[in-house]
Amino acid sequence: MAWVRVCGVDEIEREDVLRFDHGVRTFAIYRSPEGEFFATDGLCTHEKAHLADGLVLGHLIECPKHIGRFDYRTGACRRAPVKLPLRTYPTRVEDGSVLIELEGDDG
Repeated sequence: MAWVRVCGVDEIEREDVLRFDHGVRTFAIYRSPEGEFFATDGLCTHEKAHLADGLVLGHLIECPKHIGRFDYRTGACRRAPVKLPLRTYPTRVEDGSVLIELEGDDG
């Protein structure tokens, strides 16, 4: 496992999402209304639209393509047409930076 820097904590507003590409993978990094950070795979499990183009509503991310929703804290599906949950990744804040924990470092 490796911790990878995503961005500074001030680069994501509360209730917003940021795209993060690392190697051949893409992720979505969220900041909750409470100021906590979360990370999921970047592509919707339904039709592969990038979730960073979606709308954050509290603890939900709405896919920009077919308005399916996920709870970005757990990856759970919250509104059709999505049926497969998102993979989530641990995050932490260190020295003013948001970090994501990835298996290996493919970047």
